[in-house]
Amino acid sequence: MNQTEKLNFIMKILLTILSIFFIQIITAQEVKWLGKSVDFSHGKLKVSENQRFLVFEDGTPFFYLADTGWELFHRLSKSDAEKYLENRREKGFTVIQAVILAELDGLNTPNMEGEEPLINNDPTKINEKYFQHVDWVIKKAEEKGIFIGLLPTWGDKVDKQWGVGPVIFNAENAEKYGEIVGTRYKDFKNIIWINGGDRQGGGNNLPVWNALAKGIKKVDRNHLMTFHPMGYNSSSKWFHNEKWLDFNMMQTGHSERSYEVYSKLMVADYNLKPAKPTFDGEPRYEDHPHNWKPEELGWFDDADVRQAAYWNLFTGGFGHTYGCHAIWQMLTPERKPVGFARNNWYDDIDLPGAWDMIHVRKIMESRPFVDRVPFQEIVQNENQKMTEFISATRGKDYVMVYIPTGREAIIDLNRCGWPKAKGWWYNCKTGEATEIGKMKTNQVKTFSTKTGGRGNDWVLVLDKAEKSFKAPGIKFNPRF
Repeated sequence: MNQTEKLNFIMKILLTILSIFFIQIITAQEVKWLGKSVDFSHGKLKVSENQRFLVFEDGTPFFYLADTGWELFHRLSKSDAEKYLENRREKGFTVIQAVILAELDGLNTPNMEGEEPLINNDPTKINEKYFQHVDWVIKKAEEKGIFIGLLPTWGDKVDKQWGVGPVIFNAENAEKYGEIVGTRYKDFKNIIWINGGDRQGGGNNLPVWNALAKGIKKVDRNHLMTFHPMGYNSSSKWFHNEKWLDFNMMQTGHSERSYEVYSKLMVADYNLKPAKPTFDGEPRYEDHPHNWKPEELGWFDDADVRQAAYWNLFTGGFGHTYGCHAIWQMLTPERKPVGFARNNWYDDIDLPGAWDMIHVRKIMESRPFVDRVPFQEIVQNENQKMTEFISATRGKDYVMVYIPTGREAIIDLNRCGWPKAKGWWYNCKTGEATEIGKMKTNQVKTFSTKTGGRGNDWVLVLDKAEKSFKAPGIKFNPRF
């Protein structure tokens, strides 16, 4: 081999190595959301005419996709808060759920600027410097097109139970505190009020929560309000008929790897009269020990959080909340972990399940979703396992079927209501859509996914053939 041949051989090896390197970089990158996550120019949020969804004043649908950043105001500096918010913007999150009077000793442990929220723990006397930091974070979220699902307090300040407390609220001062925060934030564009805080609404708590809601609504008619309940409950249990409750929130909690919780809570909420929008505001968290028993049951992962999202949405939820165990508590090395949390918040900020939420948003926004309803009757699989449950939803001109473990789905196409359908496979992990083609709907057809087993979840999309929808994941334009 002469000198020229040696150089050519070396160059080929180098080019091969570089090609492999760049391919790995490309495949490792995730698709990011471009621009602001939400366009606030559409006006205030309101409940849709059919009482099932949230829309803007001009009728534009709003997809509620939240993260639980409960300790955002309390445990993050301004620079870390901006880092966190920007990370969630690029993943397409539209809401961050966060607490003013935080759970983890939020009254007596100062925030990162050395400020406590109240003077002498009196809810009627706020510390202006603490609230200025809260203001700053909310405005920074607005710059990025993100709503703040704002909890005035965590529940341990009303009902201590397992929390740090102390209990500081009664019906009288709760209403006054509600007026204070309601007045302060009534003109902010990006507020959704969340009463409660992981507690029951009934018993001695009932008059306090009602008073807090009354105080806020007395001065703030610009923003919607819901209630965050304790695990395996929905706000509907105590407040469905309260005028201040604009939509229901349930917490399916951190003990389930099964569809069963949705078959009970979500179905019950969806069938209530009068109808109100409902969704899962706290499901199983990524990197959370299953039922707090990591050695016995393991940890929830990206497959778990995707299952929770699609089961929630396809059973009747108008939106969804993601959560990560290290992130809700903003865990760092100098802080004591809560509930066996094993990583720092900044190490878990890019877990695969968080990235996968952008694909949830994109598929839901790729079809008209204000007319969407549960559609379980199209699935003909018998004796389904609750951990592998195939669920379905539909709009007027499309059907979506979620297959969580890549098994066969037996679909009664006769129920579509159109003569022909166009089918697609949507990969829940990658957001990639593959066309199946057109088919007649006068049949019961078995669909088999490309891959199977846990972690291989797919959505089968069936469109009315005449509608010529774009591929799932490409934003729906009502004008085409």
